[in-house]
Amino acid sequence: MGFVTGLKCVMCGGVYGTRVPYTCPHCGITGILDVQYDYAAAGRALTRRALAGRPLSHWRYRELLPLRVGAAVPSASVGWTPIMEARALARHLGIRALYLKDDGRNPTASFKDRASSVGVARALEKRARAIACASTGNAASSLAGMAASAGLRSFIFVPERAPEAKVAQLLVFGATVFRVRGAYEDAWELCRQACERWGWYNRNCAVNPYLVEGKKTCGLEICEQMRWQPPEWVAVSVGDGCTIAGIWKGFREMKALGLIRRTPKMLGVQAEGAAPVTRAFHSGAALEPVQARTIADSICVGLPRNWKKAVDAVRESGGTMVNVSDDEILEAIGCTGRLAGVFAEPAAAAAVAGLRRALADQIIPRRAAALAVITGSGLKDVRSAARAVSGPHEIAPSLDQVAEVVESQRHEEQEDH
Repeated sequence: MGFVTGLKCVMCGGVYGTRVPYTCPHCGITGILDVQYDYAAAGRALTRRALAGRPLSHWRYRELLPLRVGAAVPSASVGWTPIMEARALARHLGIRALYLKDDGRNPTASFKDRASSVGVARALEKRARAIACASTGNAASSLAGMAASAGLRSFIFVPERAPEAKVAQLLVFGATVFRVRGAYEDAWELCRQACERWGWYNRNCAVNPYLVEGKKTCGLEICEQMRWQPPEWVAVSVGDGCTIAGIWKGFREMKALGLIRRTPKMLGVQAEGAAPVTRAFHSGAALEPVQARTIADSICVGLPRNWKKAVDAVRESGGTMVNVSDDEILEAIGCTGRLAGVFAEPAAAAAVAGLRRALADQIIPRRAAALAVITGSGLKDVRSAARAVSGPHEIAPSLDQVAEVVESQRHEEQEDH
């Protein structure tokens, strides 16, 4: 399997071969595994010169992906999403420099396409007839889209609160969708049982170690796109925990290969109503499940399975974790769109809200440079977006009424200045 050398349990440290199906044989379902590589050998092939001639997708990092040489991959082009400098938003937050990596530009409009594309490729290698996952929305729609592009059947389990726009995507992509009357945790357990009964390939990052390898390509790209000088801080919203763990792994691997000299500090951001990982990070104790409630459905996880990977990643980076309220998330949706031209869904905007909180609490110095990963498009949840902004001006077909609105706005702008 390329440069993969084995799998290591994040709980007990046990090392296993790649024939282990999902989790640690000793620790059971809590024993999340991490893919290990021969970095010395990978580094001889993955060089700056080699990268310069490769297609602009996340498959360009194939030496650091758990796929066999020549493996079939989904046809959809994933990754290499843009990074933009957001100067007006930086001034609004009060930081020297701010960058946004807009992963809403991926094929199904979310960061999760990185993981799902690798999951589908692995399922094809295994000659699986179907692939399944449980999700609050984005992982589900990305899996359905990637599976459709590869001609693979998909079975999706979503909790009843999943936004309609995300459920619509699933159905359009031809997935068999089960809307479970319960929380995400109920959908996750039902999906696990179904995979065992019918032999479907399990895409869930909580048990499948290979999916995180797709997520880490975001960190690999940030290094390359920023000319091998990543910013001092990278903010990522946290739900299950594997996204921030994956992005950090990308940074760590780039340093191991000698392609960057320093790694950024990770700022993990959770919603106040769904913050068990933050609590575990600051207490140093094992995670305690919570009853999760937040407008940010993509990070509304009360029992995050990858919490240990997330906590270890943030600590290893020298970073920290903060919580933000739903009101702060809504404010971040508005200012990110108004001042940077990026339409972020609630979980994505949480990263921007977390930066503002960390600056206010003097965790991040205002002279720093930071990047926020925008993990999904606001089109995924327009109902929440509507709560973040004022409505349209209802007028008759009259230029005089247009003038009234224009003059009112001009007056407000003058008062603001």
